[in-house]
Amino acid sequence: MSDLGDHSVNEGKSGFDSTRIAEVKAWLVSQFESVGKDVPDFEYTTRSISHLHSLASISQAKTQAAGIVASDLRQKAMEYRSQAARIREILQSVGLAQEGLPPNAVTSVQVVANVANLLNIRDTEMSSFLVAMADISLRKSGVEEKRANVQKESKVLLDYTRKAISRLTYLKRTLGQLEDDVATCEGQMNHWKTNLTIMLSKERQYLQQFSNYKALLNRVGYTSDISHGELVEMDEHRKELEKKTKPIMDTLRSYQDLPPDKALAALAIEEKRRQYAAAEKYLEEVLHSALATSE
Repeated sequence: MSDLGDHSVNEGKSGFDSTRIAEVKAWLVSQFESVGKDVPDFEYTTRSISHLHSLASISQAKTQAAGIVASDLRQKAMEYRSQAARIREILQSVGLAQEGLPPNAVTSVQVVANVANLLNIRDTEMSSFLVAMADISLRKSGVEEKRANVQKESKVLLDYTRKAISRLTYLKRTLGQLEDDVATCEGQMNHWKTNLTIMLSKERQYLQQFSNYKALLNRVGYTSDISHGELVEMDEHRKELEKKTKPIMDTLRSYQDLPPDKALAALAIEEKRRQYAAAEKYLEEVLHSALATSE
């Protein structure tokens, strides 16, 4: 074993406790001697001394506690041996020594002892066995109740799992159907888009035609205030003017069959022109009066 005086101690550092260093050295020597080895060389620092002193304190406390427990167990073992010797003497005195018992009796006693050890009882009295069995029965009832609860919960979870699997299967089937319908829906959407483009073009065309018709009606003096009755009245005036102008037109057509007399023809034509101009003027006055009345 190496000399402990060879261990280097940094005396220049503050915080070192010589008492703690001595206790640590003594503890290290005792621990390494117990296994037949020398204490290795290392530098004693504040941190290492503190850590080793803590380990030494814990080890000594545990060693002391183990010594107390070992002493108690040795004392109990001595008492159990003395009691076993006394019971053996009593059994021999009454002729119940183990050597004199039949094999089946020894086997029965060993079974009783094993059962007592299994039930964790200190004696083999009937009351102790009954209490132990009752305790085991209670534990068994508790375990069975817990097992029933677990089985019930497992059944509920199994039911939930089956429902979840069924729901998942339904959702997968629905997803497959939707994926199959995507192509059809896309084709229908493209058809609708094409129709929408055509309808927008038609809408622009109809709006342009409506604007043109509206401008045309404005040019001829038609407004939205003219009612159907006024149009019927104007149509009746037109028919009356046609009745008045028809004889004149017929007369003019009859002149085409007359012999060519330039003077008479000129007079007749001039007369008919005046009559036709008067009829047109009358028609215009009637139309203007109808429009003025509607406004």
